[in-house]
Amino acid sequence: MPWLGLGVFQVEDGATVVESVRAAIKNGYRSIDTAAIYQNESGVGQGIREGIAIAGINREDLFITSKVWNDDLGYEETLAAFETSLEKLGLDYLDLYLIHWPKAGKYKEAWRALETIYKNGKVKAIGVSNFQIHHLEDLMKDTEIVPMVNQVELHPKLTQTELKSFCQRHGIQVEAWSPLMQGQLLDHELLKNIGAKYNKSVAQIIIRWDLQNGIITIPKSIKEHRIIQNADVFDFTLTDNEMEQISGLNENLRVGPDPDNFDF
Repeated sequence: MPWLGLGVFQVEDGATVVESVRAAIKNGYRSIDTAAIYQNESGVGQGIREGIAIAGINREDLFITSKVWNDDLGYEETLAAFETSLEKLGLDYLDLYLIHWPKAGKYKEAWRALETIYKNGKVKAIGVSNFQIHHLEDLMKDTEIVPMVNQVELHPKLTQTELKSFCQRHGIQVEAWSPLMQGQLLDHELLKNIGAKYNKSVAQIIIRWDLQNGIITIPKSIKEHRIIQNADVFDFTLTDNEMEQISGLNENLRVGPDPDNFDF
């Protein structure tokens, strides 16, 4: 799984998402993250096909993720939702399929469906999203396969240290959504100062912090120049002190819903 990918949350289906995905693949991205609830899987699929043609690569060179929504959690329902996502994306298989939210009383049957899909070879990896430690512990009581990925809100104001440690102990890869805190960190003085030292943007500093923490990250952008810039993070290394300073910004502050208190 690539360390850096393109997220398409809140990117409108049609030309906008097609162009974003195509631009990302053209400029070297190999990981694209979508979800059924984003309602843009069809456009993502078109962007993938156009990107593959422009970049001269194969489908196998890409890592495509989608997620099952809460309304479709349940064994048969999840199997059907997976097939719908494949159809919309125009793909024969997915690289990663996630349970989007830990809806009480629903996610265990959905996980059983993901295990079936995995065993049938239609997905290369299965995981969860927005699962807290207690959700993972509950799920793992009854699983054959431990989730391979946990995709959660994670950024310098929400560092998820305990969850990350738990996942590392159990071989679960942590992936960050909203790594830039929906843009709320882009004017932060500390991050700007560190960026100035390396001639990098705040976004690049945060993405680099993620990578050095062993966290896969999927920043969202619809502008090609920003997509290119976000990936330009492999020519510098943050010092241990800078890593600690950034981690020290943690306030356990969320911009998204609380996984222990959501009603959708």
